[in-house]
Amino acid sequence: MPTMGIAEIDSSSLDGELTCSKEVVVMEGDREDLGTLCAEEDLVASALAATVTSQVIVEELRRLGLCSNIEGDVEYVPYESELQMSDIKRLITKDLSEPYSIYTYRYFIHNWPQLCFLAMVDKDCVGAIVCKLDMHKKIHRGYIAMLAVDSRYRRKGIGTYLVKKAIYAMMDEDCDEVVLETEITNQSAQKLYENLGFVRDKRLFQYYLNGVDALRLKLWLR
Repeated sequence: MPTMGIAEIDSSSLDGELTCSKEVVVMEGDREDLGTLCAEEDLVASALAATVTSQVIVEELRRLGLCSNIEGDVEYVPYESELQMSDIKRLITKDLSEPYSIYTYRYFIHNWPQLCFLAMVDKDCVGAIVCKLDMHKKIHRGYIAMLAVDSRYRRKGIGTYLVKKAIYAMMDEDCDEVVLETEITNQSAQKLYENLGFVRDKRLFQYYLNGVDALRLKLWLR
C-alpha cells in the first residue's frame, strides 16, 4: 500500500538515482565475459555495514528501553481509543501525498493498536506514527505506514522518537525487520531513517498517484 511522504521537513530532489547497471568486461585474447559486475563487492560491503549499523541501533534501543514517555514538554502515549482517531487523521492528512479513507486508518490502528503512538503537548496531538506487523516470507516484518509531525514542532526530534517507540514495540513482538516507503524526492525523510540504521532496499517507479517514485527502506533487527 502506498504510504505518505514522511512529514518531517519539505521534500527536495535527489542528485542521483538508485539504479544498478550491467557491465560486461572483455579481456584481450579470450574476450572473457565476466558477466554482470553490478558492484557486487560494494553491495556486500554495504550489506555488512548495514548489518553492523542495525545491530548498534538494536542494542541502543534495548539499552534505552524508551522507558520515558516524556521528553521536554512532549508526552508520548499509545493509542487507546477511537476518540484519538480524529486527531491522528487530521494530523496525517495535512501531509499526505495522496488521500486515505477512514477505513485505511482503521485497518492499521484497529489491527495493530499497540504499534500506534501519539506525541502530545498538553492536550494537543502534534505527532503520530501508525505501523503494522505481520508475516512476510516466513519472517516477522514490521511496516511503518504513516508518520507525521505538526509543522510547528518539527526539527525537535519528535519524528525520530516516534519511530524509535514503534521499532521498540515491534522488537517486543519478535520483529525481524522493518520496512517503509518514502518519496524519492524527500531527502529529509531518508536522512531521518538512515540515521536510525535503515538502508535503501529498492526503488519503486511511479509508486504514488502523483507519479513520484518511492524508495523502500529497510532495517534489519536480527
